[in-house]
Amino acid sequence: MQIANTTAIVTGGASGLGAATAAALAAGGARVVALDLATACESGPAVEGVEYVPTDVTSEEDVRAAVARASDDPARPLRIVVNCAGIGPSARIVGRKGVHDLGLYRKVVEINLIGSFTVLAVAAEAIAATEPDTDADGQRGVIINTASIAAFDGQVGQAAYASSKGGIVGLTLPAARDLAQYGIRVLTIAPGIVETPMLATVSDEFRAGLAAGVPFPQRLARPEEYAKLALAVIDHDYLNGEVIRMDGALRMAPR
Repeated sequence: MQIANTTAIVTGGASGLGAATAAALAAGGARVVALDLATACESGPAVEGVEYVPTDVTSEEDVRAAVARASDDPARPLRIVVNCAGIGPSARIVGRKGVHDLGLYRKVVEINLIGSFTVLAVAAEAIAATEPDTDADGQRGVIINTASIAAFDGQVGQAAYASSKGGIVGLTLPAARDLAQYGIRVLTIAPGIVETPMLATVSDEFRAGLAAGVPFPQRLARPEEYAKLALAVIDHDYLNGEVIRMDGALRMAPR
């Protein structure tokens, strides 16, 4: 799948994994529509070739408007979607303050899983309506979702987060099979511990402890490495229906 002269949607595109991916796609010649909350769009980076569109991924109305905006240039058809929007609060099922906040659990699943599915489904409808690429396979697009190694190695306090990311993993193959008839590939990247704004509040000592647990390279991943993998996945036309771990061989301990 060629990147140049196409349009790409990146959710969570104003910071972290999404910002790095949006910048990499723009550098590759794509028109990028970066979706994020209004506050993030206002304070996020200004990258040439990236248009920041305030969007709540839990709102079907917002998502449909954003996809319509990304589909308004026939010369640069919508071909690429990368879902990076997500949250990762921590809470035990039964803790010192009582039972896990059920509203928080619902919110995590709503943003991380249902939000990703909403963008995937609405964008897939738009991509399916485009003319296929000129290659022999007749492909139209590729959608990349973001899970986490927590989907496999969820730690204490990650019940909500691991559930939402496990849902992303389970969505990958049936989505790829559903959308195969339209020439749309679906894949998932499951990152390990990445140096993102989610870690901005922790101490250097704590960050060093996290890095020490990674077999090799013994450091935290960088958002640019996620972006590099996303571009490799887009380029590799025979990758489909797969979950790819990007974690330096890390397997998380219970806590």
